[in-house]
Amino acid sequence: MSTLLIKHAYIATMDDHQSEYPDGGIYIVDGFITQIGPSDQLPQIADEVVDLSGHLVLPGLVNTHHHFYQTLTRVIPAAQNANLFNWLTTLYPIWAKLNPEDIYTSTQTALAELALSGCTTASDHLYLFPNGSKLDDEILAGQEIGVRLHASRGSMSLGQSQGGLPPDSVTDKEDHILADSERLIQKYHNPKPGSMTQVVLAPCSPFSVTGTLMKESAALARKYNVHLHTHLAETEDEEQFCLQKFGYRPAGYMESVDWVGRDVWFAHSIYVNPAEIDLFARHKCGVAHCPTSNMRLASGIAPVKEYLKAGVNVGLGVDGSASNDGSHLLGEVRQALYLSRLKEGITGYSLSDDPARKLMTAREALWLGTRGGAAVLGRNDIGSLEVGKCADLFAINLNSLDLAGGAVHDPVSAVVFCQPKNVDHTLVGGKFVVKNGVLQTLDAQKLAEKHNKAAKRLVA
Repeated sequence: MSTLLIKHAYIATMDDHQSEYPDGGIYIVDGFITQIGPSDQLPQIADEVVDLSGHLVLPGLVNTHHHFYQTLTRVIPAAQNANLFNWLTTLYPIWAKLNPEDIYTSTQTALAELALSGCTTASDHLYLFPNGSKLDDEILAGQEIGVRLHASRGSMSLGQSQGGLPPDSVTDKEDHILADSERLIQKYHNPKPGSMTQVVLAPCSPFSVTGTLMKESAALARKYNVHLHTHLAETEDEEQFCLQKFGYRPAGYMESVDWVGRDVWFAHSIYVNPAEIDLFARHKCGVAHCPTSNMRLASGIAPVKEYLKAGVNVGLGVDGSASNDGSHLLGEVRQALYLSRLKEGITGYSLSDDPARKLMTAREALWLGTRGGAAVLGRNDIGSLEVGKCADLFAINLNSLDLAGGAVHDPVSAVVFCQPKNVDHTLVGGKFVVKNGVLQTLDAQKLAEKHNKAAKRLVA
C-alpha cells in the first residue's frame, strides 16, 4: 500500500456541491482518494507528504477529442487558411507518408503537452494507418507518458473512387477494419475503475466511411461494451454531403445507422437544430466541443448552452494539432468560456430582456473540462476530487506573475480568465507526471528534437 498526502492547497473539487477548501488536503491510497477536506482534519502521516501552500488544485482535465499524429503537420503553409474540406484534401497526401515511429513520437508529444496543461485523461482519434502503422503504436507510446488514454480505432473506407473525400491510398478494407478493431479490444481494453487504457471504435466521419461500416462498428462495440465516436455536423459542407448521399441531415443519418445512445459521442456537432439537440438528449449522446479548432477552420460555433440546457453531456477537446496547433487543454477551457460569450453577443444577449439567461461562468467552463468530459467518455471514476475516485489532479502556483491580482480575488476563476499557463504539477493515480513544471516520464527536449526531424521528413 502506498500513501500520499497533499496539504495546504486551495482545492476546488468540482463535485456536485462545488465544494472548495481554501486550506484543503487530499489523502491518497494506491492511486485513489480516501479522504478530502480541510488540511487539519486529515491524517498527517503518509509515505509522501506534499505541501502545496499557495497552489490551486483542480481535478485533472479530460480531453474528449484529439488527433495526436497531427502534431507533425502544424502550420503547414498550404493549409493555414483553408476550411475543413480543403484543409483535409491538402493534408491527406502528407499524412499518407506516416509510419509507425511517427505515430509513436507524435503520441508522446501530444500527451506531454496535454499533461503540462493539466490533462490527466485523453481520448485520441486515429483513423488512418499508412505504411504498417497500428493503434498499438499509439497505445504503447502513451503508456510511457502516464496519462490515461482512450484510444480510438478510427477508420476510413469510403475513398474518392466511391464518392468519399479521402484519397483511396489512406482508406482500408472494411473486413480488416472490423477484425483489427476486435483484436484491439480484446488485447487492450480495460473497463475497470482506474483503467489506464480503453479502446473506442471510431469510423472517421460520414464522408469517409460507408453506412455498412457504421452499423457493423456499432454492433461490434456493443458486443464488447465499448464506446463509439465520430465527427459529426462540423461544417455546412458535411450537411450537404449527407443530404445528397444518404438523404439525411448528419444527426438523422446517425440515427439511421444505430449510432445513438449513451455509448456514443460526437466531435463538434455545430450544425444541429432543436429537434436534433433533443435527439441527442433523449438518447444520452455526448458531444466533444472543440472551440479553438472550430475557430481555426472557420467552421462555426457549437450551441453548447442549448446542449447543456437540454441535458446533453458536453466535454472539451483540443482536436487535431493541425487545426488548433496546440494541445493546451486549460487554454481550451478559456476558449470555451469566451466563445460561449461571443455567441451570446452575436445572438443579442441582454440580461434586461431575459434575467434568467446568464453568461457562462469560469466554473461552468471548468466543469466542461472535468465532469463534462468524464461523462462524455462514460467514466465515473474521474472528473472530480471525491472519495473513491482516481487521484487525478493538477496544481498551479497562484503566486506567479501572470495570475497576480486575479488569484487573490478568485483563484478558481483566475486560472481561466487570466492568460493560460502550463501547470506546476500533474498527478495521475497519485503519481507525478509533471512536477515543478517538468515532465517526469520523458525528456521533453529530446522528444521535441525527434519530433521535428519526423515533421521535416514528411514535407521533404
